[in-house]
Parts: sequence; structure tokens; C-alpha cells
Amino acid sequence: MRVDHEERRRQIAEALLRIADTQGLQSASMRAVAAEAGVSLRLVQYYFATKEGLLLDALDRLGAQIQARMAQWIGAAGSPSTPRGLVTAVLSSILPTDPESRRITRTYAAYYTLVLSDPEVLEKHGTAQPDLLEGFLAKQIRAARQAGEIDPGKDPEMTAAGLLALVNGLGSSVLGGQRTGDAALAILTHHLDELFRSP
Repeated sequence: MRVDHEERRRQIAEALLRIADTQGLQSASMRAVAAEAGVSLRLVQYYFATKEGLLLDALDRLGAQIQARMAQWIGAAGSPSTPRGLVTAVLSSILPTDPESRRITRTYAAYYTLVLSDPEVLEKHGTAQPDLLEGFLAKQIRAARQAGEIDPGKDPEMTAAGLLALVNGLGSSVLGGQRTGDAALAILTHHLDELFRSP
């Protein structure tokens, strides 16, 4: 019987992501991941020589999951897409408003906690996804500014960074029980209404 190596890697990486979501990455030893995946420790070590390699592979898969979610939300926003529609869809998809987005947000939080306790592990890799996202948002804001949909004095990069910081803060407040996902979405919508108010 031929072994599907990519399927095995996915099975192991997703076991790590489940542990990260429910217990935090400090609990994700290679042995714990093997138990969660239902495979031997030796098999985990065969596919991932180091824990760092496993962490980074799982982080890439988590990034792909959030990208797929964003694409789904962008598709649901309808076409033709507008800068405001794209910005709203992307930021709304990140907010923890349903079980999937809450899982993704909790798992990213586990990675951030790891960065704080062991900066070298993810220093080179941890910002790739946020940087791409910030760049995408800045591009949409620039397009909206050129179309006269937002104040010409708004700096696209600063505005994009501020919006992402807002969503990250709102996400933490939802996970911490301060407010509901719907309340967080209402706050985001309020800020977007202010941003996209025609000058």
C-alpha cells in the first residue's frame, strides 16, 4: 500500500494545531502531537526532524486556512469587488464570530504566546502573513483614496496597520469574553463607515 506522504504531514500538522487551539503550544511536545494524530513518535520524527520544522509547517497551514476563509468571504461579498467591499470582507473574516474563526484566532494567539516566550523560533516567519495582509489592505485603501471614497489625507499604510490592530484587539476582547462577535463586527463596521465616508 502506497503511503501518501503529504496526507501524513497534514495529519500530524493538524494535530499540532488542535493542541495549540485547546491547550496552547507549550503542551505540543512531539510525543503529545503523535498521540493526538494517532501515530507513533517515530513517525512524527520521520516527517518532521525538529519541533521547529513542525511548528512552521503547521503555521503555514494555518495561514492557508485563513486565506481560504478570506477568499470565501470576498466571494460572498459579490462582484464587481470594490475597495470597501474587499477591506470589509477581509477584516470581517478575521474576527472571531463563528467556531472556525474562533479556532483560528485562538491558534494564532498560541503562536504569538510562543513568540513572546521563545522569540527566535518564529522571528523570521511569524510576520509574513500579517505583512502580506497589511500590504493588501493598504493597496485597497490607496485605490479608494484615488477614487475619492476616503479622505485624500489618509495614509494607506498607517490606516491599514490601524485597521489590523483594531481587528486584533477586537478579536482578543471576543475571546476574553468582553464582547460578542456581533458586537465586535458592529464596532468594525462603525470604523469602516467613518473611514469610507466621502470627504
